[in-house]
Order: sequence, then C-alpha cells, then structure tokens
Amino acid sequence: MADEIAKAQAAKAGGDTIFGKIIRKEIPAKIFFEDDQCIAFHDVTPQAPTHFLVVPRKPIVQLSKAEDSDAALLGHMMIVAKKCAEQIGLAKGYRLVVNDGPDGGQSVYHIHIHVMGGRQLGWPPG
Repeated sequence: MADEIAKAQAAKAGGDTIFGKIIRKEIPAKIFFEDDQCIAFHDVTPQAPTHFLVVPRKPIVQLSKAEDSDAALLGHMMIVAKKCAEQIGLAKGYRLVVNDGPDGGQSVYHIHIHVMGGRQLGWPPG
C-alpha cells in the first residue's frame, strides 16, 4: 500500500503514458477487448483475483479534467466494463474504481477504470 501511495504522489500529468504505448501496441498487454473508443486488458499488478482496466483511446488526463463532450465516451467505458465483467464471469459482482489525482491514488495520468472482482471486496476501500 505504501508503494502505491508513493507512486501516486510522485506521478505527474503530461506527456505520453504507458497506456498510450499499450494502445499503440508498443508495449505488450493481455488485451481482451478493443473497439474504436477503448481497450480492456488485465492489470499487471492485480489487487483482486480478477482485475482489469478499461482505457479510452482518447488520452483524457483525469476525470476531474474531462469535458462535457466526453460524456458519451465515459458512459461507453462503463458499458464496456460491464460487458467485460460478464464475459470474464464476474456474476457475483465487481467494483469499478476511477482514481483522480494524487490523493485519489492516480499513478497514470490517462483516465482508466479499474474493474475488480472474484472475491468479497471490503468497504471502505482504503
């Protein structure tokens, strides 16, 4: 947990991100969904038995910086998360997480949805 907090506190917005490189296929990832608006792939440091990310092709830096014109894309990402969760077999439920800024735990400044499941998830989360 301390490593994740340190990563989030050190992360800065701007420039290309690891997600941009994954979208362009410059870095390998276990991608299991793609369309013209977003991709979904398994997280390399899973925090639950099932943990994947839904990432838009458009590089929105963070949710708090999204424009009203991004509403359809953000909604599409939620629907993709739901469909991918069903496809992977998360029938008993799952959690969607969007980290925003340093105090929100954001370590990559390209908006993304974490989808986690496969076990009972506690509350509060952190």
